[in-house]
Amino acid sequence: MTAISSPPAAVPHPATIPPIAPGKARMALFGLLGFSAGLPFYMFSTVLTLRLQAHGVALVVIGFFAWVQLLPTFKFLWAPLLDRYDVPGFARFWGKRRGWVLLSQLGIFSAMVGMALTAGDQSLGVTALFAVLLAFWTTTLEVAADAWRIELAPTQDEQGPIVAANLWGYRSAMVAAGSGALLIADASGWSAAYLGIAAAAIAPFPLLLATAPDRPGTHGRWTALAHGLAASAAILALVLVVTAALGWVVLESASAAGIGSQSNVTPYVLGICMLPFIAMAIALPKIRRAAPTSRLRRSAAIGPYVDFFWRYGFGAIVLLGFVSIYRMGDVLALNLSKPMIRDLGYTLAQIGRADSVIALAASMVGVGVGGFLVTRWPMAWTLALGAVFAAIGNFGFVWLAWQPPSEALLYIATGADQFGNGMAGAIFVVYLSLLVNPRFPGAQYAFLSGFAFLLPRLLSGAGGAMVGTIGYNGFFALSGIVSLAAIPFLPALSGIRPRASDLPA
Repeated sequence: MTAISSPPAAVPHPATIPPIAPGKARMALFGLLGFSAGLPFYMFSTVLTLRLQAHGVALVVIGFFAWVQLLPTFKFLWAPLLDRYDVPGFARFWGKRRGWVLLSQLGIFSAMVGMALTAGDQSLGVTALFAVLLAFWTTTLEVAADAWRIELAPTQDEQGPIVAANLWGYRSAMVAAGSGALLIADASGWSAAYLGIAAAAIAPFPLLLATAPDRPGTHGRWTALAHGLAASAAILALVLVVTAALGWVVLESASAAGIGSQSNVTPYVLGICMLPFIAMAIALPKIRRAAPTSRLRRSAAIGPYVDFFWRYGFGAIVLLGFVSIYRMGDVLALNLSKPMIRDLGYTLAQIGRADSVIALAASMVGVGVGGFLVTRWPMAWTLALGAVFAAIGNFGFVWLAWQPPSEALLYIATGADQFGNGMAGAIFVVYLSLLVNPRFPGAQYAFLSGFAFLLPRLLSGAGGAMVGTIGYNGFFALSGIVSLAAIPFLPALSGIRPRASDLPA
């Protein structure tokens, strides 16, 4: 199997690249950014599902909450804003990328406090509102960090160590938050759990403020901070109002369509999953003929995405089919693994302990192995190996269900899942980064990484209904098989080459 090639790296304009030193300092920076993004993730996914289960919410409705995680798949809708605009105040002193990171951290903190204050889940609409806000600001932080990473390290060899550091920070924070939240919830309740993780989530904020500015010679740190905080408050309030209005429209539309806790939405979701590929096939001929001066390619809103299809042609459909399947097994398992383990008789404290040292160590090793392999092996081989270990992790839950409750066995299943997830995740991030045109790093990576989870998260929202039909064992066996289904794509990917850009430098 040959290596999957990537387009030649272009050099971004010097004004867009902050003066971050290479080596350990750069890895430490992206480890911190990974930590910032990883802390909130379980709080609107697995921890939230356990919280809803504890309050007697129906499994089908818990499955619907997985659609909160759809938001990151649509980050391409606002990612161009992060490439084009600055956050007032913050950007003047700390630069464009760090300014968006600071705003996002404030958004994460405020959303987490909102979830803590509504932890009784007496209104599922309000619970969903703050969960969506948390997902939005977490995603915005990831968009800013990803664009910064691709600008600083455009090649495969440079990406490996930085991606590993970023995922070490991300997964360590994610696992620590998940286990910590469950242990706190078991002792002091769900409100205390969300407030505790909110306090940890805001901790990197002063560290980023204290580091050197991204624009040498810039003065007025305190003035910039005051302006940045005022602008952030206005932006957070605006996003809250817009999100609440959109949420009301969605809930009213679902109610009018008769969608409720007993609805089987799986057939409709499968149909929706086909629509993006049909739309791409229809649009591609026109995109491939577009000249550099066409409105399609010059548009600030859609130009970066048109560029991807222009370069890869119909190969783009194959690429997007592959990336939408590669992590599907892990995404399907994410939201329902903890409710299944809870139903097997394990306590919140036992799940929290399994998700602490065991999950963290296994995840770190998996990320390290994946980050190492992409610097030594052809990309196709590493992708295949990552898919195999991801499948093994999912099959581990089927094995666990057939065993008598034992905390040691829970540790084994959790460790296998986290190792495979970490390994496949590190490899996948590098692969997606190499598909990106360095002219549009933030927007194109947001599109690719978002699309990669669009179909899996659509299907995961129907997970509760699927479990009702085929049971937990059938569901997790299916998720493992889906992970392996990405491997047959690899020979075809090796023959896909982007055409050279004809855009002016």
